Formats: sequence, C-alpha cells, structure tokens
Amino acid sequence: MNRNKTLLLAAASALLGLLTGAPSRAWAVPSFARQTGLPCSRCHITFPELTEFGREFKLNGYTLSGPDTKKIYTPGKGNASGVWINANLPISVMFQIADTLMNKTAPGTQSGNVEFPQQLSLFMAGEIATHLGTFMQATYTAASDRLSLDNTDIRYTNFATWAGKQLVYGVDMNNNPTVEDLWNDTPAWGWPWASPDSTPTPMAAPLVDGGLAQDVGGVGAYAMWNHHWYGDFALYRSMHLGGPQPPTGANYGINIAGAAPYWRGAYQTSWGGGKNYLEAGTFGMWVNSFPNAVAGAEDHYTDNAADLQYDRHFGANELTTHVSFIDERSQLNAAYAANLAAQAAHSLKTVSANGIFHFGNRYSLGAGPFATWGTSDPLLYAAAPVSGSANGSPNSSGYLLQAGFWPAQNVELSAAYQGYLKFNGAGANYDGAGRSASQNNTVYLNVWLMF
Repeated sequence: MNRNKTLLLAAASALLGLLTGAPSRAWAVPSFARQTGLPCSRCHITFPELTEFGREFKLNGYTLSGPDTKKIYTPGKGNASGVWINANLPISVMFQIADTLMNKTAPGTQSGNVEFPQQLSLFMAGEIATHLGTFMQATYTAASDRLSLDNTDIRYTNFATWAGKQLVYGVDMNNNPTVEDLWNDTPAWGWPWASPDSTPTPMAAPLVDGGLAQDVGGVGAYAMWNHHWYGDFALYRSMHLGGPQPPTGANYGINIAGAAPYWRGAYQTSWGGGKNYLEAGTFGMWVNSFPNAVAGAEDHYTDNAADLQYDRHFGANELTTHVSFIDERSQLNAAYAANLAAQAAHSLKTVSANGIFHFGNRYSLGAGPFATWGTSDPLLYAAAPVSGSANGSPNSSGYLLQAGFWPAQNVELSAAYQGYLKFNGAGANYDGAGRSASQNNTVYLNVWLMF
C-alpha cells in the first residue's frame, strides 16, 4: 500500500472516530458567553464561525451584556473609582493539540509531528466601558517557544439614525487587516479554522492574505446602515514587534512607507423567513514598502478582492459557503534593483471556496478547492528543496476536506486531509530535487479547547 493511500485511510479512520463519539451537553463557555449569559451557539454556528447574532455582537463592540451581569458602574454617574468593572473576569484560554502526518516528510525531519501544544492563547475579551470592547489575544506556539501578541481588535461603537434607518458606527484599532471583519470569507477568519504549522506551504500569497498579520498597527472607522450596508476604512503602519523601536526596517521585507490604506465594503440580506442569508463584498489594500529599510527604493502592492458568503438553514442544520478571490498587482522596483526579482511588474491571484454542512452544533463536514497563479519569476520564486520552485512559477492548487465534532460547545475534535494537485509551479519535481506536489499531502488531527 502506498503512502498516499495510507494517509487517506488514516483520515477516514479519524473521521469515523470523530463522528461516532458520544455527545454530551455542556455550557462551560469563554468570556463573551460569561459576559452575556448566552451559550456559545448563540454567536457561533461552531467556533469560530459567526451566526447573524455573532456578527451583530462584534459590530456593536463586544459590549452586549446579559440581564444577570452586574457592573460596579452607573453610566453618566460613575463611582468612587470611575472604573467600569465586569462581574466576570474577561479572561479566556485556548489550547490546541495537534498531530500532523505528511505523505512524505521533508528530508531530515521526523514523521508524525506531534505538538503539545501547537498553540496556547490567552484572551482578554469583553466589555471595557460603555460602548468600548475588545478581543485581545496573546499566543504561545511550539514553533516559536514564546508568547507574543496575536490577533487584537479594540473598538468603540455608537448608534444614530440616518434617513430614518439605524446607523451603527465606530472606531476600530487592530493589528491584522481583515481581523475586524464580520464575515468568515476574509483571510483573518477564513476556513480552515485550524491548520498545521509544520508542513510546507506554497511560497506565494497576496499581502492582504496574512502577510501583515501582527506586524502592523492600524486605526479606522466603520459603519453599518439599515442592517444591510457595511463600510470600513483603516490606515496601517509597520510596527515589527521583537525588532528595535522605532523600527529600522532591517530584516523585514515589508516596511510600510507612510501609511497603508485598507478598505472594505459589503452588503448583506436574508429572506425566506431567515432561512437564507447572503453577503457579497469587496476589500483591498494599497501598500508602498521600503524592503529592509526605512528609505530608498520602494515596492508597491495593490490588492483587490471580492468575497461571497451564503448560508442556508435546514431546520436545526445549516449549510455555510464562502468564496474569496484576491487579485494582487505589484511593482517590485526595490527587489528588481537588488537583483531579487527578474522583473519589476508582477501579478498574483488566489481563489478559495468551501462549503460546510453543520449537523446542529455538534458535527460538521467541509470541503473546498483553492488555487494560486501568477507571473513566473526565477529570482522571486527561486529553486530550493521542498520549499522552492524549479520553474520560477508561483502556481499551486489543491483541495481540503475536514470534519469536526463538538462533544461540548467549547471543545472541538477535528480531522482534515489537504491534497495538492500542483505545488510551486508543478505537479512532479516542482522543486528541482525530485519532490512531487502530492508528497506534501497531509492528514491533520486537532484537539481544540476553549474555556
């Protein structure tokens, strides 16, 4: 039996184990649930995919409180200390354990990589004051063996009436473009919800697709009108945590010149008594960068994207679908001058789509394809064993299958199989050292605890 068939059998066995586990009801949920007095399933179909109520909770600044929540504060009057204090400490913990098995491990590495933990996160998440709330994450990873600031979103929100309709508006500060978004078809909160960090990944991705995560700080304004029309505009600067302050730009390929604007627009609607939900939108970013410096020649990136989310309720069950397309145009003047790129002008496109069927809030099955393609460049996408491209092409494509089981609302057991049809430009001998794309196929098992 070949290795690929072994991987498929391992995935099938894992899925069977997940789907035959004995379910039990539980209501031990993280800090947002403690604040509101609501179960996790009120805001999440299954964590972290948001329901309509969950999107409203985030839009309104994480400030909704349950009727039994007591605070030592009276709006407009204050108290002796002037401090707004929650009855429950707004602290949560996330712990992930992972086992990753590749079709063929990279040379010199062990097979069956176990991480305990793969990730450990602490959250300060909840209401800070009237109209002010936060989702703040600090994460320890096995790969880095250190704790660092992760996705963080702090927002002030308020209400008004415009043209006779409700207007929700606010100011948002965050460290990852798209982390402030309300939908699960943009990069920060896109599917898969958990993935391996110990396997080769395609070498090319648009900048807005995680390329600036936790390396920038931004502030922006957002608004939702009439529960349908949403807009967001923010400006970002490089901050390079872990490097010298103020930043010198050294050893950072992206060092933002001035400020980088990010934009977002979306329309949402529902029909059929709430059985059908649709969101269609666009987002993008414009970045001028001094690579490894704070002055000199610049690289320019313009990312434009379109996204779509459609949800369909079938009684207690639900189908969610997500589509994202990103088109990046870049002019790499600095890289070309430094002989790091064979030409200055490049284009890069990515598309991903998935459908996830939720059996209540206990089981889920998901599947979807993905693809990346763009301008070939033998210097920018250089040959290297496992991670490189022999023909200088960024083209990659494949599919993902995933199953999840929630024995409790804050515990997930998941299994995934990721298969590649093309990796860094080819299906066979893509790296020039004899490795094929399918040898990067992966079975990934994950235990996800939230409390």
